[in-house]
Amino acid sequence: QVHLVESGGGLVQAGGSLRLSCAASGSHFGSFRMSWFRQAPGKERDFVATINWNGESTFYADSVKGRFTISRDNARNTLYLQMNNLRPEDTAVYYCGAEYGGGAPVDSSVYDSWGQGTQVTVSA
Repeated sequence: QVHLVESGGGLVQAGGSLRLSCAASGSHFGSFRMSWFRQAPGKERDFVATINWNGESTFYADSVKGRFTISRDNARNTLYLQMNNLRPEDTAVYYCGAEYGGGAPVDSSVYDSWGQGTQVTVSA
């Protein structure tokens, strides 16, 4: 099991940038697939981006492709999400998740651990 803590959220104007971090404690961070999801008020938790255990493979939701970049530093047990050209529709609570069992990365139900979330608000 891994304990996750997100940080880096905040209020930003449309077109701006933010960098989210997800610090992991516990064992075997480098063994987990890591992903970012987001949840807007009254909506389901939606997939944003995923990265495999060694960082060599990434996949993005169409809505963020070309604007967001997911990365990880296994030596620091940290996951990142660089968000550029932010839009008001990106406003949500952003969560990092860790998945070990090889399930479909876009399916939130397969994840083994979640952080508490960090709020991102983009003003028009």
